[in-house]
Amino acid sequence: MNIKEQHPQPANIPPLGGIRGAIVGGTGYTAGELLRILLNHPQVNIESVISSTSVGIPIAEMHRDLLGETDLRFTDTFNNPDVIFLCLGHGLSRAFLDENELPSHCKVIDLGNDFRNQPDYAGRNFIFGLCELNREKIREADSVANPGCFATSIMLALLPLASKNLLSEDVHIHAITGSTGAGKKPVETTHFSYRDNNISIYKPFTHQHLEEIGNTLKSAGNAELPQLNFVPMRGDFTRGIFASIYTKWDNSMSQSETIDFYKKYYEASPFVFVSDEPISLKEVVNTNKALLHIEFHNGYIHITSILDNLIKGASGQAVQNMNLMFGLDETMGLKLKGSAF
Repeated sequence: MNIKEQHPQPANIPPLGGIRGAIVGGTGYTAGELLRILLNHPQVNIESVISSTSVGIPIAEMHRDLLGETDLRFTDTFNNPDVIFLCLGHGLSRAFLDENELPSHCKVIDLGNDFRNQPDYAGRNFIFGLCELNREKIREADSVANPGCFATSIMLALLPLASKNLLSEDVHIHAITGSTGAGKKPVETTHFSYRDNNISIYKPFTHQHLEEIGNTLKSAGNAELPQLNFVPMRGDFTRGIFASIYTKWDNSMSQSETIDFYKKYYEASPFVFVSDEPISLKEVVNTNKALLHIEFHNGYIHITSILDNLIKGASGQAVQNMNLMFGLDETMGLKLKGSAF
């Protein structure tokens, strides 16, 4: 007998193991991480993983780390999901919604960038899925636009200042990402021979995440934003984002008051922590955590922000959003431990 028939639940809270999940665009790095998390989530059953190019192929052949974890195969159809994750390229999420009629109860979490800055589409309003800012809105949402990875690391570093309208001088951002941030399809700048023992700059001052960063900081309380000078870099490692951010500090709060304010701001956030000691990337790789460290130098505030681009910057954040949307503990399925060495 169907569990739902035995134990009726409130509309947004599923029975144990009762969320029927589907993933669209199942072959990339983001989908692989999402599968790894959801296969171990106590409230989710993955019913379909859709790929137009790999129908019938066992998922564990594509995502080798899942060997022995699942017998699922890629398909080109979905049945009756409660939530569908869109892990698609630019513009393809809109096309999917145009071409497919979803069940009326089905929630949508888009991990691409189609709805981050244009949230209204196909009768849906996509809430920007930065849990640390929009937690209560996400709880009530049927559609969520997952933030970008660079954007998440930068927004978490600046949100507390924005909430007090303290961003008035140019903000300087240098951030480096692992090669998985470029996706699974190989191109010249992700080739091992190029990436190994190499660092390079790309899209300086023009990165596509700047729009969502600006919109979010304004909505947090910084009505007039200064110039955001963002220089992204490609790193010679596979995963993680390390962001170094600084701006003029106006001394409206003392240094200790500022750090205490950051800690209080993220007090209710189970995955964001302010470290009193300098931080390094390995402390967050393979986790859904974001770590921040704050220092003051010569009239500037300097904030270091780190996270795993595939988890807190993508799939982990998507599951965190799902947990909120279904009335679950925000941390469910996400208590992942990193390896410091």
